[in-house]
Parts: sequence; structure tokens; C-alpha cells
Amino acid sequence: MRIHIATDHAGLEFSRTLQEHLRGLGHEVIDHGPEDYDPLDDYPAFCINAALGVARDERAGVEALGVVFGGSGNGEQMAANKVEGIRAALVWNDATAELAREHNSANVISIGARQHPVEDAIRFIETFIATPFPGDERHVRRIAQLGEYERTGDIAGKQVDRP
Repeated sequence: MRIHIATDHAGLEFSRTLQEHLRGLGHEVIDHGPEDYDPLDDYPAFCINAALGVARDERAGVEALGVVFGGSGNGEQMAANKVEGIRAALVWNDATAELAREHNSANVISIGARQHPVEDAIRFIETFIATPFPGDERHVRRIAQLGEYERTGDIAGKQVDRP
């Protein structure tokens, strides 16, 4: 599987360790940066590029997921979710890694590098990758509603308040 990874300065060493681990498991890892430590770098472009990679691969029929890191993982998740078709979930334990796939068909996860030891993050990522989306009707319906709103600003048959 192809795994797109991005971080900021807070997760750089964390990301390098995880990339090495994932390559050792046979995954193709695409690093979207940064390449060097810069305490003033900005995560949005790195994370958006990783999410764009996942979205492109999905459209091309390539099996791909994404993992983004930062100090808390919050901003990185927000950045990834700006890309159409991306469902990025903040993961902080095994259950959230599994549920992100089972209930939300998440295609990107975000992890706070300052919140977890690398061993935990490895486990979260392995769980995320190994968990299939079972395709339960209620989850498919909800994911479709998110996609519809993302594309049109509306959800057919549902009340959506306008700003």
C-alpha cells in the first residue's frame, strides 16, 4: 500500500522513524515534508500535499492512505480535511484508529507526536492500515452525506442551515 506522510517540525523525527518502520513492512512511503528541521515551519502545505496525494491515488485506483503528524495532530487533521474527498481522523488510541476506518472510512489519520510515544503511534498506524471499511449501509450513507455537502453545500433531504 502507498502511505503519504507529512508533519511539521514537532513531528519530524517521529515521522522519520515511522517512515522507516512502514517501509520495513513493505509499504511505499511518500514523504511530503518537511525535509529539514525548522522550528518556524508551517504544517498546512505539507499536510495538504499528503492529502492531495491520497485523493489523487484514490481517483487513480491506487490503494493509499495518509498519516499526518504535529505536536497535537489537531491542525494537521484540519489541513488534510480541506482536501475534497479526504476524511482525516484524529487518532489517540487503538479504538479511534480502528473506528476511523470501520465507521468513517477515514483515508488519513492525524497523530500528535508530542502526545504519544512512537511505539504507540506505530500501533495506531498498523491498526488503521489493517482495519477494513466493512461498508455498513448507515456508514456509507453518512459518508455520502459528508461528500455531498463538501461538493454542493447541501445534503438532500436534510436541513442544513446556511451561514
